[in-house]
Amino acid sequence: MKSLSLSLLFIAGVVNSNAQSITKLITTAEVKRIESVLSADSMQGRKAFTAGADKAAAFISKEFKKIGLAPLKNHSDFSQVFTMVNPKLISISASIDGSNIDAKNIIPFTTTGQLHLTEKSGFAKAYIKPGAQFRKDVGEYLKLKDNLVVFVDSSFAQNFRRLNLMRQHLFKSEKSVVFVLGTFAADTFDIKVKQELIEQQGSNVVGVLPGKSKKEEIVVFSAHYDHLGIGKGDGVDSIYNGANDDASGVTAIIEMAKFYKAAKNNQRTLVFAAFTAEEMGGFGSQYFSKQLDADKVVAMFNMEMIGTESKWGKNSAYITGFEKTDFGKILQKNLKGTNFSFHADPYTDQNLFYRSDNATLARLGVPAHTISTSKMDTEPNYHKLTDDISTLDIRNMTEIIKSIIISAKSIVDGKDTPSRVKPDELTR
Repeated sequence: MKSLSLSLLFIAGVVNSNAQSITKLITTAEVKRIESVLSADSMQGRKAFTAGADKAAAFISKEFKKIGLAPLKNHSDFSQVFTMVNPKLISISASIDGSNIDAKNIIPFTTTGQLHLTEKSGFAKAYIKPGAQFRKDVGEYLKLKDNLVVFVDSSFAQNFRRLNLMRQHLFKSEKSVVFVLGTFAADTFDIKVKQELIEQQGSNVVGVLPGKSKKEEIVVFSAHYDHLGIGKGDGVDSIYNGANDDASGVTAIIEMAKFYKAAKNNQRTLVFAAFTAEEMGGFGSQYFSKQLDADKVVAMFNMEMIGTESKWGKNSAYITGFEKTDFGKILQKNLKGTNFSFHADPYTDQNLFYRSDNATLARLGVPAHTISTSKMDTEPNYHKLTDDISTLDIRNMTEIIKSIIISAKSIVDGKDTPSRVKPDELTR
């Protein structure tokens, strides 16, 4: 208890502003209140594109309004709405160089109901050749604005089938990319696709606290509010409450927004973003990232599962991609004198840096990192019906939120600017 008290005194001294100390603003009672609402059964597991997710978004918006945040520019409220398309194939037929092609070897990424393309349709040809980095090449071709027919070498047959999972949810677009398995001269081709399109609207919840002397520079604090929804259950419980994953992270950004609004001294503009559809592939954060100028984002603090003790015990957390920028070192420096410690990600074999909502901005060079305490090798309630508020350490979670605020101080103040993620770091 003695070391904890000393830490709290240090916290109050470091970030006390206008008589509003962090210890008065960030309390276990408030953390528990917000967490309890977000992880309640009434939220129905907050699965993206469901009424439960809409209810969670409405609650977060209400909290942002109560705090006094501003909406994004050109937005009337805190909702950042985007449309996803779930295409259901009805039929595919194709012939290439005069030979009929098995429909299983054609995978279209298109949000057009009917697509008929030939060598005269203006589609550029591209190739994924033997020895290529299949996943990377697919990603690059999907990012391009061109209409493409991509011929994939047969050595990637197993990987090719997995593309069907990627096309289950697509952003609405006029662009089409058709992947074809096999090696062809493709002097002539005739491909016909017919599909049913099911549109779904998702919404991030985004609030802004304008900066003072460096308002053009942005610091993002984020988490995802969606979870897994309602499952088959065990006859007693069927709701995936997602208390740790990731109601804990959303609770953190609401509390942080409250603190910074009261402090009134952020030199950089702060953006608080609660993403949807993380569990389906990070679509909310992907959309969000496309709406920002990445060059103006100096850092991203993404909170993901901070409700349980880390492998080092209380008062500790880890940062994914620690070695890719000096973001983590800056946070460690700002925490000197406290009993809280940040560590490098100990689960690098699980590729966590690319598995959360920080990934899209990180790929654009932003020092965007995820902060977590989840023991990914042994976390007992991860993606289970048992991930409810009773499994969380609310007091420790409160201290983590306070410590993240302290660790971010020099970045929010505009005194420290983390190094950017280098392109070569993205392949490691």
